[in-house]
Amino acid sequence: MTLNCNGTLVDLSSPKILGILNLTPDSFYDGGKHQNISAALKQCEKMITEGADFIDLGAYSSRPGAEEVSPTREINRLIPVLIALRKEFPTTLFSIDTFRANVAKVALEEGAHMINDISAGNLDPAMISTVGQYPVPYIAMHMQGRPKDMQNNPSYEDVFQEIMRFFSQKINACYASGVKDVILDPGFGFGKSVEHNYHLLHRFECFQAFGLPVLAGVSRKSMIYRVLGITPAEALNGSTVLHTVALQKKAQLLRVHDVKAAKECIRLLEQLR
Repeated sequence: MTLNCNGTLVDLSSPKILGILNLTPDSFYDGGKHQNISAALKQCEKMITEGADFIDLGAYSSRPGAEEVSPTREINRLIPVLIALRKEFPTTLFSIDTFRANVAKVALEEGAHMINDISAGNLDPAMISTVGQYPVPYIAMHMQGRPKDMQNNPSYEDVFQEIMRFFSQKINACYASGVKDVILDPGFGFGKSVEHNYHLLHRFECFQAFGLPVLAGVSRKSMIYRVLGITPAEALNGSTVLHTVALQKKAQLLRVHDVKAAKECIRLLEQLR
């Protein structure tokens, strides 16, 4: 299983890591830490050194209750940093965390290698067709609602079956629009209760039925810190536990805040095998 990332072929026979680089002032864990170019460069270098395969840049906070950010502000936060990072780290692969087609297009024109869309096109109908114009993978994530209201009593008849149907529809839409490489993300914490999240993790390997790469994004999320009665800052150990579970259930990609710990998970499990 491989990904064509704007001409660079990525082999998924070994799980890959997306290091999170938030450029926002209000992300739930590290908001405000990497807003300027100097701080972003330093954090990017750290994650590359620790073993990140992709750097996932986000300029719009998708934490529960997050306020709207204009497309212009999102672009102004994102593009200068992307340009600087591409210049400083020319061989690094950069993913863009956005649900807006115009933001994705500008970033792809600047050489981005992948688009990570929390709504799988639901928040911008032009997104999938826009990505289909470029030779890059598309991460299609499931979310119920919008970031501002997604945790207001999320409800499903059967969360797993609903997400399976959602993925089936989105995969067809992606292929019809020219997207060649689709990555599935069940969207832990996005319009889901703690119970929903653990039900999905319990059945995580079932998402392999589509024959596509599957991403696990559990790093420091509420499904960890609410269960343990701690804060996101204290949730590294819990994140490592759930990353281990996700890898054992065939996750091909992990989206993480703490690259070194995630890389160690992958190396130890590969040694075990």
